[in-house]
Amino acid sequence: MEEYLNPTYYIDSDHSAVVEFASRNCKSGEKEIEKAVQLYNAVRDGIRYNPYSIEPLKESMKASSVLNKGHGYCVAKAVLLAACARSQKITARLGFADVKNHLNTERLKKLMGTDVFVYHGFTELFLNNKWVKATPAFNLELCNNFNVRPLEFDGEKDSIFHPFDKSGNKHMEYVKDHGAFADLPWDMLLAGMMKSYPKYFEDFERRSKDFSAEALKENQ
Repeated sequence: MEEYLNPTYYIDSDHSAVVEFASRNCKSGEKEIEKAVQLYNAVRDGIRYNPYSIEPLKESMKASSVLNKGHGYCVAKAVLLAACARSQKITARLGFADVKNHLNTERLKKLMGTDVFVYHGFTELFLNNKWVKATPAFNLELCNNFNVRPLEFDGEKDSIFHPFDKSGNKHMEYVKDHGAFADLPWDMLLAGMMKSYPKYFEDFERRSKDFSAEALKENQ
């Protein structure tokens, strides 16, 4: 289990900014499971979800870089949560799965050319002698704009995307599991995304767009 506690290139849990953020958002005297829940909430709502932020640069995926930017997509936020957990001596690793997302904006859908998100990322934390999944991707404001319930995490049960939105419409389906990793397999993920979404990586103007505002406009 030691490999899931040590800092890595991407999960730089020993970076001063990561340590400060984690320490500020959980109290040292509290139980491990309580720390994990507080860290989850801090990353979920403190870092804005932005699927237009993916860059083909390895340094952009370091936890400290994500924290500095204040936004990131699902994998970036999962990396940051894993780093925060490890900085607090909580065993953590990364999990990946292909998912079908029924809630999307028209602009992002055109860039991707599909509603299947390859290598969707989440964090797995070892709490109370078992691995539990935590998905801190969608912040509260974005959930409200998409009319979906915010995803809660109690440290005891897997927290993955709700299959339905508030109105009972399909929200998210997991279609393929890629397993768990001690560090971010960025080269594998980037190759998979560039193959699946070639247009996305050609149109860098996308970064000026506000995904949350798009969601609000389309779901009013």
